[in-house]
Amino acid sequence: MTPDTTRRVAPDFTLPASSGSNVSLRDYQGKKLVIYFYPKDHTPACTQESCDFRDYNGKFAEFGVEVIGISPDDLKAHDKFIVKHGFPFLLLSDSDHQVAEKFGVWALKKLYGREYMGIVRSTFLIDEEGMIAQEWSNVRVKNHVQSVLDVVSALG
Repeated sequence: MTPDTTRRVAPDFTLPASSGSNVSLRDYQGKKLVIYFYPKDHTPACTQESCDFRDYNGKFAEFGVEVIGISPDDLKAHDKFIVKHGFPFLLLSDSDHQVAEKFGVWALKKLYGREYMGIVRSTFLIDEEGMIAQEWSNVRVKNHVQSVLDVVSALG
């Protein structure tokens, strides 16, 4: 999926994190941040995407970029997901999907003829000023994390 290069201010938020504290976007002021929204812990595509971010985490760190994942799952599910796969970054719980709505990734989806509201797999690169530098919507997992890293490395 081609990234969207329209710059806008990233919506601020505060969510409970797998660290046991609340995390806000403003906590990352002055830093680059990748936020990836994913539908559900322990599902095949979400596990692959999260593991890809885990595997590339050191590369992102080389560019001074932190990574966080956000899904509607509760912290208990996140804790199990982290322990099972060894994620070195925080997972945030957006159980009421208010942050997903702010970012425009809570939408009507269709699966096997059934319609429901859910997370549209999306990734955002936030710059040091809190602006959305790049956005990827309707992400296909294969090679996605490499695409994000390519943009990060091009921006320096």
